Amino acid sequence: MNPNNSSLPLLNRISQRRIDPPALIPNMPLADVIDQVFLSYNGGRLREACQLFNEKMLAPDATVGLALSGALTPAGLGISCLVPLIEAGFIDWIVSTGANIYHDTHFALGMAMHQSRPGLDDEELRENQVIRIYDIVFDYENLLGTDRFYRKLCRSEPFQKTLGTAEFHHLAGKYLAALEEESGKTGKCLLASAFRCGVPVFTSSPGDSSIGMNLAALQLEGGKLAIDPLRDVNQTAAIVYDAKLKGSSGVLILGGGSPKNFCLQTEPQIQEVLGLEESGHDYFLQCTDARPDTGGLSGATPSEAMTWGKVDPSKLPDTVTCYVDSTVALPLLAAYALTRHEARPHRRLIDRMGELMKQLTDGYAKSRASGKRE
Repeated sequence: MNPNNSSLPLLNRISQRRIDPPALIPNMPLADVIDQVFLSYNGGRLREACQLFNEKMLAPDATVGLALSGALTPAGLGISCLVPLIEAGFIDWIVSTGANIYHDTHFALGMAMHQSRPGLDDEELRENQVIRIYDIVFDYENLLGTDRFYRKLCRSEPFQKTLGTAEFHHLAGKYLAALEEESGKTGKCLLASAFRCGVPVFTSSPGDSSIGMNLAALQLEGGKLAIDPLRDVNQTAAIVYDAKLKGSSGVLILGGGSPKNFCLQTEPQIQEVLGLEESGHDYFLQCTDARPDTGGLSGATPSEAMTWGKVDPSKLPDTVTCYVDSTVALPLLAAYALTRHEARPHRRLIDRMGELMKQLTDGYAKSRASGKRE
């Protein structure tokens, strides 16, 4: 083997660039720092994530779904990052834990959340009715007040029917947006922003949050509100089916868990269950601290997802898994996208849901008529 030149053909093929970054200078724009200094390891993956989101997922014909898990809204990341991304047209539909939506509501109601530190005396906090989420603290009255808000709201006539979670959140968002406007403090609440921009917000486990707990209590009172999670399965599939017919589909996954799967299972629903021709999501971008070797969905790689039909095999190069805390990655990715990309028109998918569902229903009927599905 000739050490002088034998590796050059391969090296040239696999090299993205020579590592020779500029020295940091005062006031260097953050997006430039990410492009030029985040070169390797998880810094390199974060750069790739930012560039994938900016250059491909935000293409005019791409529909972007967000999977949201982990306590991000109580940390203020709804206000600082997610609301600006929604308003810029960079997020078209969302699957969130119920907890993120519940704690997001505190901000619309003017309730204070406080930055503190970990390692506090939890017995003392309990005695003083202070709630802790790691290094975030807030008054127990936040929970009681938010519970009262949802119970009063959901006893009202507009809620006395069966709704999917996107329909429920859109209706609740209408009232939260009105509260924001009355206070003169808009942009504090993710659900209010989603209402204004026509972004459907689903919850994959509607009973697994304080909102679901309060809705369950209303059933004991004889209330007529019911949440239909099967409607969510079809509506999310309808969104992705339409996205792939007219362009491309990308998923931005913050954390893992049920929201991740609910975003990704849209493709097996379309292909495996409904028998419609499809090949998987085009773009997969995940920020996670979960490992793949434990076998959990949270750490499952895009390559593994490809075997289920969740990711298009031909698009695996357009996938990035960044092993970094979402509270670190999200502000950087949001700042990068808002700097590098112009705002996109809002797709207002919630307004088009009837049209999207008809398209999916018609496709399934043809599949059954052809004998592909019994």
